[in-house]
Amino acid sequence: MRLRRFLLPLLLAMPAALPVSASDFPAAVPGREEAPRVVTEAVDTVVTVERVQVTAIKQGLVLRHQPVAASVVGRERIERQGIRSLKDAASLVPNFHMPDYGSRMTSSLYVRGLGARIDQPVVGLNVDNVPYMNKDAYDFDLADIERIEVLRGPQSTLYGRNTMGGVINIYTLSPLTYEGARIGMEYGSGNTWRVRASSYFRIAPDVGVSVAAHYGSSDGFYTNDFTGRKCDWERSGGGRFRVQWAVRDGLRIDNTLAFGDLRQGGYAYAFAGRTTDEPLPGEYAPTPGRIAYNDPCSYRRTTLSDGFTVRADLGGCSLSSITSYQYLDDEMVLDQDFLPLSYFTLTQARTEHALTEDVVVRSRDEGVYRWLAGAFGFVRHMRMEAPVTFLKDGIDNLILSHIRSEEIRAWWGTPDSPTDEFLLDSHFRNPSWGAALYHESTLVLGRWRLAAGLRVDYEHGRLDYRSATASDYTTQTVSDGRIYPHRIAIDNDDALRLSFTEVLPRFSAQVRLGAERRSTLYASVAKGYKAGGFNTQMFSDVLQQQMMKQMGIGTLGDVADIVTYKPEKSWNYELGSHLENPSGTLRADLALFWIDCRDQQLTVFPDDLGTGRMMTNAGRTRSFGGEASLQAVVARRLELNAAYGYTNARFVRYDNGQEDFRHRFVPYAPQHTASVQASWAIPAGLRWLDRVVVSAGASGLGRIWWNERNSLGQPFYLLTECSVRFEHRHYTLDLWVRNLFDTRYDAFYFVSIRNAFVQQGRPRTMGVRLSILL
Repeated sequence: MRLRRFLLPLLLAMPAALPVSASDFPAAVPGREEAPRVVTEAVDTVVTVERVQVTAIKQGLVLRHQPVAASVVGRERIERQGIRSLKDAASLVPNFHMPDYGSRMTSSLYVRGLGARIDQPVVGLNVDNVPYMNKDAYDFDLADIERIEVLRGPQSTLYGRNTMGGVINIYTLSPLTYEGARIGMEYGSGNTWRVRASSYFRIAPDVGVSVAAHYGSSDGFYTNDFTGRKCDWERSGGGRFRVQWAVRDGLRIDNTLAFGDLRQGGYAYAFAGRTTDEPLPGEYAPTPGRIAYNDPCSYRRTTLSDGFTVRADLGGCSLSSITSYQYLDDEMVLDQDFLPLSYFTLTQARTEHALTEDVVVRSRDEGVYRWLAGAFGFVRHMRMEAPVTFLKDGIDNLILSHIRSEEIRAWWGTPDSPTDEFLLDSHFRNPSWGAALYHESTLVLGRWRLAAGLRVDYEHGRLDYRSATASDYTTQTVSDGRIYPHRIAIDNDDALRLSFTEVLPRFSAQVRLGAERRSTLYASVAKGYKAGGFNTQMFSDVLQQQMMKQMGIGTLGDVADIVTYKPEKSWNYELGSHLENPSGTLRADLALFWIDCRDQQLTVFPDDLGTGRMMTNAGRTRSFGGEASLQAVVARRLELNAAYGYTNARFVRYDNGQEDFRHRFVPYAPQHTASVQASWAIPAGLRWLDRVVVSAGASGLGRIWWNERNSLGQPFYLLTECSVRFEHRHYTLDLWVRNLFDTRYDAFYFVSIRNAFVQQGRPRTMGVRLSILL
């Protein structure tokens, strides 16, 4: 009965997923959207009656003609489905997962079994060709987006570090090809509301200007039972100012200044039980499924970026320069035990500046031999303060419990003046820089297209750290009552350095099929690379180890081994095809892949009593699987889309010193992703209403394993959605429902100090959205 409950609406509705549809093609008239229509222009090319705007600098004009597994989400799809973040778009892309848990700082991405929860991303992000240097800023509100491209598989040859899983390219509306004003308002579940406004206009025939702003608020969906208030509230806003200048034929200047501000509440982590038979110390008996913690949790983030792009046509080739400045200031406050007990809290405050420069020289897309060459460099500087405050329950249960016995009493402080807290203080300065040279050559021999690329990438990073603690504790022998004062004083002031040099080749062969050569078959081999780094959150554990060593408890590990981790490298072997019928009403994309990964980076807790989390290298893993997506325009009014991805990712070699996880599945990466959608446009023929669009869809994923042992996991689950959209050339009104059947699922699971916690998935939500086009 439960299976029928989910499959029946799915079969009746044939819902939404593939990132490409006829309605994704832009309208032919700037500033005005037209009815969906089937055309032959590429979905990833912005076409107007006045000019062709080539927005992609490194890849070709038509992604479906490239030897890469790619998904494109166009503007019409973004607006009809109410996509407002990358997490919303993730469900449309096979073998791509961006879970919604914790806060917007936790922008984890998983592609084809690769990914990690902290530090370096496995997928790169570019907005209007400008690379985002920090994945903690990936999760932001999308507004006035022209299209989103998701390229899967290593893109390291052209894009460099941290793109071994792929690249996400986001392009915003251009004031040279779109004119008008756009106003949007939305209200939904959780007292969630959003407003946005933007204007696109020309101050001269070849100069376009756009101004956009947005703000949103949500009360949240989960209650912290300890405080009686919602813990996942959110306030966010931002803006963008863009100027484009077509100086003359072949020369174009583009500058975008963007600002964002975010404030969030805590983490909706519910207690899920103890991982040991020992009861939780103290009188508190937590209830499984209950969110209850006593110390504040919050996250705030301020971002500022400016991207300056110059493109020039030099006759036989084009020259592009992409310069960016990026600023990030954020602070996370965390109750690290997530219980109504006082174990320890963390405050992580960070300020980061980054400068990037990318110069690309590219030949014309014509002739037998075509080429691309480029040079990339970045400078990045980060300062961080990350103090951990140990509180009464943490002192008693994690430290003094190892000293106390029938013969010894112990106090933190003195018997006359005990204290309930002490500080593990950490300050960091992390400057880094990198440089790369890259080249790609292509031979076009009739139907065949052969390409080879090579990138040499160098990166150097340094971590200047100071971690210190100073405190007193007292012991007393029961037999004679003698009191012994003890002093702990630790001050570590040192620096660590890491340097990486990687050679990143790529080879591909592609053949055009059919009389009109609309379809392609390709094979590719590419090396992927993800940078190494520093486990800054582990300094509190190092301090704790040093402190307990002074107390005669435990052992002390090597600081460099604990705090640093190595780069992750992979070889990706892929066979794929892009198929299309002569009329363009049926498209299919298929891909098979095999990934051999060395030193895969995994996020783990150092031990069952640790206070932090760390990145470690897992020896060797392998992933294989496939992807399929289908788009069919059944009739002028009906579009059907489907996408499916399968990944089998296992450890080939990983022994953490306590257990051998060989042949176990890699945690947190879903084995299956699937989505389907149907959209039916019904002409109204009324003066005040052009058409009604009825959409229904479903997306699902799983199984997801929560640990390396594969003892706990989230089975495959399916979420359904539907919407009704009333369209007019000057306005649209959407009524929508997500997670229609209120399916219960877990989005995240972890263990901390022998306690397990889960983040439940978003419940059923519904709302109304109004957009006005002037």
